[in-house]
Amino acid sequence: MRRTLRCLFGALLLLTAVPWGAGAQIVNRLKVDAPTFERYAYGRMQRFNPANLPLADSLYTLGVERADMRYKCLGLALEFPVRFALGEYERMDEAVSEIKTLLDDRREYRSFYYAARHEYCEYLLQADRMSDAMLEARSMERLASEESHPGGRMYAYRIVGLIQSYRDNSYLAIRNFEKAARYCKEARAEQELPSLQILMAQEYIRLREFEKAEEHCQRAEEYQDFFPSIRIKALMTRACLYNAEQDWNAFYQCYDALLANPLYRMQTDEDARHGIDIFYLLSHKRFNEALAKADSLGTARDRYDTRQGIYAAQGLYHPAYDELKRLVAEKDSIYIKVQNEDLAILDAEMNNAQLRQEAERLRHRHQYTILLGFIVMFAIAFFAILLGQWRLRQNLEEMKQKNIQMLSARRAYRRALEYKENENSIKVKILQNRKSTRL
Repeated sequence: MRRTLRCLFGALLLLTAVPWGAGAQIVNRLKVDAPTFERYAYGRMQRFNPANLPLADSLYTLGVERADMRYKCLGLALEFPVRFALGEYERMDEAVSEIKTLLDDRREYRSFYYAARHEYCEYLLQADRMSDAMLEARSMERLASEESHPGGRMYAYRIVGLIQSYRDNSYLAIRNFEKAARYCKEARAEQELPSLQILMAQEYIRLREFEKAEEHCQRAEEYQDFFPSIRIKALMTRACLYNAEQDWNAFYQCYDALLANPLYRMQTDEDARHGIDIFYLLSHKRFNEALAKADSLGTARDRYDTRQGIYAAQGLYHPAYDELKRLVAEKDSIYIKVQNEDLAILDAEMNNAQLRQEAERLRHRHQYTILLGFIVMFAIAFFAILLGQWRLRQNLEEMKQKNIQMLSARRAYRRALEYKENENSIKVKILQNRKSTRL
């Protein structure tokens, strides 16, 4: 069950921003008339609802009639979340591209411009288009730096944090969310802080640092009286926290509170709700129903990861392993694509010091590995030489002892010969004396 927690954050991470980017309120950033803004705000409250398309068309048409690009932007901003929910990604890209074209040179509307691009990046990530999200974040950060726009930099670093979270780099994700929070305060956009707190809480749940996760949930909940949608995001995050802690009573309370809140369905997409439902079903060991929910998740990555977690919870390790292989292949294909396209460029530009430090650490680690290899090889060679020297000395000592023994034997043999010669000489003299005496 714990494995399921990891994959389902994919949907939850991208839903902490409602209804505009990281914001927790709908703001009249384009300063249109009140009746039109009310119509737009109503649509934004249910941004994934296909019923928004007629409203979006009417606002766009109003912009054409009045020759006012602001109303066109409102219509397009209502359209592209629906296109995302319907899987019509090409239409979504076209709508966002037109917003960028309309507002590219209008610095007075930068807040709307950056917020729209930020939301677009979230959908790109959820659609597994990480490289496109990277390029968008890179472009946003460049422009915001040139214009000294802290709000734009906040959105850019928030997206980088989401990308790092997607890549399972929780520590780097938290660092980027912290950077986003600093720019948020610099931009005096404190209403954006609760969603960043929730994102950091979710990363700490992944790291199983539950006390820090609880602390960030509490910070986010301080804003819930002002922004009711934050209550939904905090409840969803707490549900993940209590699931990870296996505190089922607290989890069921959160689950019931979510189902009772009408904003839960209005401001979250189906994947996020399925994620919470799967936690609930697994806690009751209703595995077949959990698998059915997993099959309806929007991305292959989430489907594979969730299914392998459910199979593992049942002790069915062979199908769990098969799903894990599919997940690894899916991740590899995405990561390789990103590496080949723009990941290194973005990281180099937006996290220079951090990446240099990491690269330096890896370089030292590599050097230490090489050095350790040389040391091991030298030690082996040195040991082999010492062993050879020891054996040579042993052999020389043996040969020396043998030579000493041979020399001793030769000397003994010579002494024996000399003794024998002396003895023979004496015997000869005795015989000669006997002969002379007889004569």
